[in-house]
Amino acid sequence: MKTFGLPPRLTLLIGCMALVNSPAAAADSSPATTNPPAQAPAPALQRADANGNPLRRAPTGHVSNYDEAKVGAYTLPDPLVLQNGQPVRDADTWFRQRRPEILKLYETEIYGRIPERAPKMKFEIVETDTNAMDGAAIRQQIVGRIGDNPDAPKVNVTLYLPAKAGAPVPVLLHLTFFGGAPAATISTNVAARPRFSEAGPIANILARGYGYAILRYTEFEGDSAGNSLTLVRKLALAPDQTKPAPDEWGTISAWAWGASRVLDYFETDRAVDAKRVAIVGHSRLGKTVLWAGARDPRFALVFSSCSGEMGAALARRDFGETMDDMAANFPWQFAGNFQKYAGHWTNMPVDAHMLIALSAPRPVFITGGTQDQWADPRGEFLAEVAAGPVYRLLGKKDLGTSELPPLDTPLISGDLGFHYHTGGHTITPADWQAFLDFADQHLKPGR
Repeated sequence: MKTFGLPPRLTLLIGCMALVNSPAAAADSSPATTNPPAQAPAPALQRADANGNPLRRAPTGHVSNYDEAKVGAYTLPDPLVLQNGQPVRDADTWFRQRRPEILKLYETEIYGRIPERAPKMKFEIVETDTNAMDGAAIRQQIVGRIGDNPDAPKVNVTLYLPAKAGAPVPVLLHLTFFGGAPAATISTNVAARPRFSEAGPIANILARGYGYAILRYTEFEGDSAGNSLTLVRKLALAPDQTKPAPDEWGTISAWAWGASRVLDYFETDRAVDAKRVAIVGHSRLGKTVLWAGARDPRFALVFSSCSGEMGAALARRDFGETMDDMAANFPWQFAGNFQKYAGHWTNMPVDAHMLIALSAPRPVFITGGTQDQWADPRGEFLAEVAAGPVYRLLGKKDLGTSELPPLDTPLISGDLGFHYHTGGHTITPADWQAFLDFADQHLKPGR
């Protein structure tokens, strides 16, 4: 078991864990009464600390912490020890035994398994522009229908391909919150000022020889208490079900399932090299792409931006957003079984380093920002460090360090990549540049 302390230098330590428990209640010698004495209300909490970091009090009573001195020590489950206590010493044992163990734990306890009744999808190209982006791209509008009903829900995918590609190209599949900008707003003209778009640097992506696909995540399933059981998860309910079973999919699993269905379509497109498809997502979609990469080994590379708690950040590390916050504020994103770990983080059988390791030996790139301490970028880095032994076991290269790198200095020489950018909760231009440099090492032909 690996224990992480928090000295000034981020050194991995071996030792025992100090469990963090609330103080035991003092014995009450007063006579028993029918009604317990009223509890004083918790003092009002500021919305943010002096540095602008969000402060939240979870229903468990936990209050957000941003003080490294108060994180304490914690023990991570060892990804290279089987549930029966036997060590994992070779790749065969990892793939045949340990990886399936970890994957099942995530399926049943965290994100939820895909039910057998999950619907099928059919895709078709509804529009093609052979002169998009001033002739630099071929743009296709692709519509996927979820299920067989005439009024089946639709998913819209916009795919850009290099206009002069002479062979199938690798593609970056980008899950976004609002979808792609209309084609008319995208140009290679640097003077153009398109409206806000989450789209990546498409001209640069195309110039490097990649295709780029963008789609909106809520076209697979909604993302609120009121609409999170209205699309694919609703279609998968059995006749006697009103909600998914406790071990069935939350919305993160539904969104990840949707990404795999788009990859199914790419396997039928002769212009796409479906064996070299990277998946990209930010924030809750950063969690989604980590889970998609874990579930579906066809994804060749994962780029998870600022995914934070229950994504790339270590859940046992008490810093920023916590598992308690996620369970209270976003219960629909997870399996029902996830709720039992609120206030009991150390009981979780997994942690973020194991989620990252599920993609091994495939490359994973993770980012965090200085003004996004809620997502605990240091905890994201430490999770990648702790995933390193799995990559090394499989003959791949880890981050190459256990010390947090200087700001704005990408670590991209190995199969695990990390970039700690100056700025907030976003994919910055520098993140895209570092990611594309990382991708070039892994997705280009001959790699």
